[in-house]
Amino acid sequence: MKRLGVLLLCIGLLTIEACTSTKLTSSWKTPDARLDTNKRMIVIVLVPPRDKNLRILMENELVSELQKEGFNAVSSFAKYGPDEGPSKAEDEKAALHNFRNGDVDQVLTIAMVDKTKSKGYVPPYPYAPYYRGWYGGMFTPGYYTTNVRYEWDTNLYDLGQRKLIYNAQSEAIDPPGVYKQASQFARQIVRDMQRHQLFAKS
Repeated sequence: MKRLGVLLLCIGLLTIEACTSTKLTSSWKTPDARLDTNKRMIVIVLVPPRDKNLRILMENELVSELQKEGFNAVSSFAKYGPDEGPSKAEDEKAALHNFRNGDVDQVLTIAMVDKTKSKGYVPPYPYAPYYRGWYGGMFTPGYYTTNVRYEWDTNLYDLGQRKLIYNAQSEAIDPPGVYKQASQFARQIVRDMQRHQLFAKS
């Protein structure tokens, strides 16, 4: 029974991983980087204006995950409102320059560097249904699919040191919805920060 329980747990974890559409492809941090929970951090998601809802959800989810770890984090949406603040990847440098003279110590930016759509065709494939002792050959019809792929670039800056201390590259393929994509992304980024020991032990 004990072995069966372990086997079922492993299968469950593999299933969850397989269903996760958002994946971290690479990440690094500077060797001496440590985050201080007493310092104020702002989270900025840089996306085109048409993806404003995704921006709000991703910022809120990241702030929530960081606050669970004790950080004084705030979203750019909460600070500026829905129609203000940076909204494009090229606005990142300008935002950092403005924050250097403000009340923010750390800046976490998440930029959508690419969003592509591609169409594919799934051909018909045979299967053999069973009807009262008779096997008959049948085909499922072919169909077209549209795949959406997002690429994300995450940067964490320490404004006091004026340097980039953490970077992560992520991708999401056919996310099940904006909320799930935001939730998956936030958990993966914070978990990766923990893996890199960015969170200083109190």
